[in-house]
Amino acid sequence: MAPKRKAGQSTVAKAAAAAAPARETRSAARVTRSSAKTSSVNFIELPDSRKIRKSPNKKQKIAEVKGKAKEDSSSEEDEEKEEEEDAEKVLEDSSKPVVIIEHCKQCKSFEKRAIQVKEGLEESDCDVIVKLNPEKPRRGCFEIRQDGGKVFISLLGMKRPFKPMKDLDMDEVISDIITDLSNSS
Repeated sequence: MAPKRKAGQSTVAKAAAAAAPARETRSAARVTRSSAKTSSVNFIELPDSRKIRKSPNKKQKIAEVKGKAKEDSSSEEDEEKEEEEDAEKVLEDSSKPVVIIEHCKQCKSFEKRAIQVKEGLEESDCDVIVKLNPEKPRRGCFEIRQDGGKVFISLLGMKRPFKPMKDLDMDEVISDIITDLSNSS
């Protein structure tokens, strides 16, 4: 156990502490509510925003506006769905071959090559309907196939840097697909 202090030392230590300059910090000038009540500084209390209530009329108006916005957006969505269904029916009715290009969304190089193949097939002489990613694509996949059958190119499960896909000569691929489609027709 530590020895007890003598009575004379405690008064000397107190006097030295009082004579030393007080350390000033940024928070020293800060006034809190409790210190303001005890001191002469007046503390202005702002109204609590939680206590203020809005009139029920405003809430009803907001609900009505939101309801109208939902109805408008749902009618637009319905029109878009109907247009897509009509386009799909036209595609099903036609005797044109449908080519599906499935490309991964992991990297822009997949999309760039898919668009290049799509434009090449659409510009060709044979009438072909080209669809890009009609369903959610697989990861690391670049596949070109005819709807309901023949697979032209299938590169699955590729990892970076996607060397098999980047080694493809896309002009050659497009010409091969066109010849296969013209021979099958």
